[in-house]
Amino acid sequence: MVARYATFQAQLKTIEERLPDDHLRQVFRQCFLNTLQTTVELLDDATTFVFTGDIPAMWLRDSSAQVRPYVRFAERDADLQRLVAGLIQRQAMYINLDPYANAFNKSANGHGHQDDLTANSPWLWERKYELDSLCYPVQLLKDYWEATHDQSVFDEAVQHMLRRVVQVIRREQRHDQDSDYRFERANVVQSDTLPFGGKGTRTNFTGMSWSGFRPSDDACKFGYLIPANMFAVVILGHVAEFASTFYADRELAAEAEALRGEIDFGIQTYGIVEHPKYGRMYAYETDGFGNYNLMDDANVPSLLSIPYLGYRPADDPIYRNTRAFILSRDNPYYAEGTQARGIGSPHTAPGYIWPISLTMQALTATDRAEKDVLLTMLLNTTAGTNFMHESFDPSQPEHFSRPWFAWANSLFGEFVISLSFAPGTQAPG
Repeated sequence: MVARYATFQAQLKTIEERLPDDHLRQVFRQCFLNTLQTTVELLDDATTFVFTGDIPAMWLRDSSAQVRPYVRFAERDADLQRLVAGLIQRQAMYINLDPYANAFNKSANGHGHQDDLTANSPWLWERKYELDSLCYPVQLLKDYWEATHDQSVFDEAVQHMLRRVVQVIRREQRHDQDSDYRFERANVVQSDTLPFGGKGTRTNFTGMSWSGFRPSDDACKFGYLIPANMFAVVILGHVAEFASTFYADRELAAEAEALRGEIDFGIQTYGIVEHPKYGRMYAYETDGFGNYNLMDDANVPSLLSIPYLGYRPADDPIYRNTRAFILSRDNPYYAEGTQARGIGSPHTAPGYIWPISLTMQALTATDRAEKDVLLTMLLNTTAGTNFMHESFDPSQPEHFSRPWFAWANSLFGEFVISLSFAPGTQAPG
């Protein structure tokens, strides 16, 4: 680490000097460097393998989220450019190999869940189809281009990846009729497998695209996961831009724009409910038959993250209503304790909350006082480790899951950078 990323480390030192106390500096530096120091492998083929931490596989979602806060520094640091460009190339390789898989091995070593009933491969750690797994690499590509203007990443493999992304999202609009995707896992809880022969619960055509699993890797209750479809609307706009700008691929650009409009129509027509207490708000999931799942999950994309995804601004009235619901006890996965309060997940112990959700609440807050409260909450619940964890007991933070969870650490660093601690200063970007 010392010999690499010299420009980035100099910028990081400038940020640290703005922070108001030693504790914040220590937690920020430890968390923000965690991905670089422990989960990045620069491979001989010029690609980059980024694993999640305590699981030795690369998730398309997590790898993107882990490095995304570094991208703003890549313009001035050639080592960071190598890292991110290499990750984009490896993500393209993986999606071109199998766009339905969510997590991959570094080589075709057969590690992971090879006994699952699906179209498996020794390259795949897990083949849970999650719509957001196709969105994150496109967003990373957009961030990288805007930061560096490095056109070299837009090669034939990336073009093929973009086509695969659009093809699968289009096919999964009519999952019941057009998709061959199946997934079953034996002898597990229901959230780890899909019912009805691995096909999942039935859906009606809405314009939205189906997802088998949430970003938590838990099975969807209803197949149209609203936050993931919102993310798809955003990234399909990027696909259309890339297709026109770098490939002169008018067919791909037109298809991405058409699909984007259809999904957005579906969200606005089928994804909004009239709540007796909160008014018009977004559901978390629906099936297009009039059934809705009113909740939010800590994992991103979430309803809480709508402004972060770029789908709607933080002052959007429907988002504000939705935010009021999900940050209340009416959300079944909201919890309060003596040390913290926030959103958790059915993926972890009941009553536990996630640092990712606290950080996302802070990143989408419009009030500085709310951000400051959340910063203090995050700093005081690391159980003395100075790391963010997957989840923790809000009354006893020393009880937590996953001590090595790089996504949560990177996101915390991004939040700290977004804050301004000195008069007249701005975070670099």
